[in-house]
Amino acid sequence: MTAHSETFDVIVIGGGHAGAEAAAAAARFGARTALVTHKLSTIGEMSCNPAIGGLGKGHLVREVDALDGVMGRAADRGGIQFRMLNRSKGPAVRGPRTQADRKLYREAVQSILGEYENLTLIEDGVEDLVIERGQVAGVIGQSGRSWRAGAVVVTTGTFLKGLIHIGEKRIPAGRVGEAPAIGLSDRLYGLGLQMGRLKTGTPARLRASSINWSDLEMQAADAEPIPFSFLNDRIDVPQIACGITWTSADVHAVIGDNLHRSAVYSGAIAGRGPRYCPSIEDKVKRFADRDKHQIFLEPEGLPGTEYGDTIYPNGISTSLPEDVQEAFIRKIHGLADVEILRFGYAIEYDYVDPRELTPDLAVKRLPGLYLAGQINGTTGYEEAAGQGLVAGLNAARFAGGNDPYILDRSRAYIGVMIDDLVTRGVSEPYRMFTSRAEYRLSLRADNADQRLTEEGVGAGVVGAHRREAFHVKRSSIDAARARLNALTLTPNEARGHGIMINLDGKRRNALEILAYVGVDFTRLRSVWPELSDVTPQVAEQMEIEAAYAGYLDRQEADIVAFRKDEDMRLPADLDYRAIGGLSNEAKDKLSTVRPATLGQAARIEGMTPGAITAVLGHLKRTARKVGRAAQG
Repeated sequence: MTAHSETFDVIVIGGGHAGAEAAAAAARFGARTALVTHKLSTIGEMSCNPAIGGLGKGHLVREVDALDGVMGRAADRGGIQFRMLNRSKGPAVRGPRTQADRKLYREAVQSILGEYENLTLIEDGVEDLVIERGQVAGVIGQSGRSWRAGAVVVTTGTFLKGLIHIGEKRIPAGRVGEAPAIGLSDRLYGLGLQMGRLKTGTPARLRASSINWSDLEMQAADAEPIPFSFLNDRIDVPQIACGITWTSADVHAVIGDNLHRSAVYSGAIAGRGPRYCPSIEDKVKRFADRDKHQIFLEPEGLPGTEYGDTIYPNGISTSLPEDVQEAFIRKIHGLADVEILRFGYAIEYDYVDPRELTPDLAVKRLPGLYLAGQINGTTGYEEAAGQGLVAGLNAARFAGGNDPYILDRSRAYIGVMIDDLVTRGVSEPYRMFTSRAEYRLSLRADNADQRLTEEGVGAGVVGAHRREAFHVKRSSIDAARARLNALTLTPNEARGHGIMINLDGKRRNALEILAYVGVDFTRLRSVWPELSDVTPQVAEQMEIEAAYAGYLDRQEADIVAFRKDEDMRLPADLDYRAIGGLSNEAKDKLSTVRPATLGQAARIEGMTPGAITAVLGHLKRTARKVGRAAQG
């Protein structure tokens, strides 16, 4: 360490989506925070698809926002095509999504970070960690400068020994034009962490003005865009349409004839890619019976702006050589004369087995070190943001001597994701889906603030402005619920208003009536005009609450049972090899994961009920021995 090194409570390495949320969360907690990144100008960069949200992912964004994070507000400032996916289905599986103008989104992230007085932005690469007395004590930059800190959060994305593949070409890079992080990767290997290689990819970028749009189907934005952030009630950014086209048998023939030249199929890439976002080579190979695949032509910016003439062709990620990319792209309908601005590529990078982490995203082997984002084996901006917020908050809490903040899977999709990662690990990049959550009726995108904001206030990560706005909203919802419970109709009175209810003589309140098919809040206003002052947002919450009432009661019983196991903590130093009745396989898995709770132990892949019973029995016997010793 140099004699003039500056001291912070928390240092965050990396300025992507995980890094931005980690730095902001630590700063909101009150920690003196530094964000160190190669280029300050690329903080908040959307390095792949310029879109935020989607199915499952939109839930994560809303939860980050409920905890006063950055992503939702930035998406609202930069979003140019808002769409609510699965709108025709139940609220639990609806997914808010928006295309974003790259420049507007990046500027929004940087502007929001600039609002934190206790956050310092530093332009430098990080070459190594400083470790003193078995604990992280700071970082050393590539410039030779060093900074001390009580905790460090690593959010390096694809930069850990990142290697770009375009056919036979190999380019060491974290992303196009930016050098990889070599020294930091070596340090993590040196700690003895289990690590591996994963890959992701991106498609070519196309010039919008060279596309034959007149031949293509167009997909418009929603007429009334729904914001991501609970602090916003409208979107002011102009909205655009995306184009839709398809691959064809001719396209597939070109790709199939050149599979041996793909970095994925030539054996050049060892890391596994995301199963749910495969390259076009994977699609052609794995789904040989299909003669076409859909492609969304998504503008990267508003017309006439810096990225307005750039199109992201979502669906044709590739690592094929440039000549093959050009050949197959020109055979796609509408793209015969297209100009390719940048060719697609695959990128391979190091990641840390997330089972090396505790549920607060701390590294088990090195106190004070936290990891978030793609370094933990995930894919996607939204997954990175959720981890970044949790890691940044917990780094700040650790530096300040506070207990960790842990979200369990019954309370948030962020909790589902982290529990999946630290319990089961990954064999391919992890992506969030609504199907991963057992309690998705409760974990809806629409109620993320009602689930998490008050809890975030207690954890020290929610600021005063959001706290007050939430209290106003919650008071409005509580008042509306009380009014609906007080307004009642008999079955005959209801039928007089055209609402068909069984003639059982039972008087029903307005919330119960709202649960009937064909009854919405507009219908209630026709019966009770005094409800006309209820806002659309509160009315929607009442409709959802009424529709799900019976289901939520049953799910709450499941959640209570789940939390009983989650409340049973397992000692961090528990010797599983000393527990009788456990198979060697169970001992190995428990010793590797070192679950924090009995519930987490039960979710380890392959763990049997008998093994959990043996662990529980051991804990009870140990507790009795301790009790007798204390009495004696």
